[in-house]
Amino acid sequence: MRIMGRRFGSGRIPALQLFAAGFLAGILIMNIGEGILLDKTGLFDEEVLYHMKYMTVDCNALFCYVLRKRLMTVLVLAVLSTTYLGLVICAGMALWYGAATGGLLAVMVLRYGMKGILLAAASMFPHYLIYFPAIFTLLAWGEGVYGSIYHRIGTEMEKSALLKKAGQLAAVIGMTVAGCALEGYVNPEVFLNLLKIF
Repeated sequence: MRIMGRRFGSGRIPALQLFAAGFLAGILIMNIGEGILLDKTGLFDEEVLYHMKYMTVDCNALFCYVLRKRLMTVLVLAVLSTTYLGLVICAGMALWYGAATGGLLAVMVLRYGMKGILLAAASMFPHYLIYFPAIFTLLAWGEGVYGSIYHRIGTEMEKSALLKKAGQLAAVIGMTVAGCALEGYVNPEVFLNLLKIF
């Protein structure tokens, strides 16, 4: 496949490298646009943290919200992986997740210094211990599906290969559900308890 003069013929994406590039880009963008992105938006400023410190979280509602959001992302990416632009979409998602993570870390450090790193870690703990492997597994799955369809890696997909792909996707969905449970029921306690030191 050719995109903007470059050939993507191997059906492979360097997901970890793209994530790292996005991570650095997120940090850079936040540092360059600090005046606009931080000062004028109120993103994670002291007033927002003050209100968060004293809020009550409905864990069931939060779980249902993140479950719907995360599963929709998984299913949409899984479907888009079967299209001709599947490889580009997987690469774009790796960049996006990296940029979002780097941007969050940069915001916290710019606002709160070294304590911001702790706050950023608390906002992603413990659910991202499951989300990160799930994301990279999903990207590898999408890459494999794309390669099987458009690059005819090996022979036509046999029943056993289809079952293997279905099992891998089911595992990603299971990981996502587990991550959502941690995000909905465990993370609020971790994050709100940490906010007490701010």
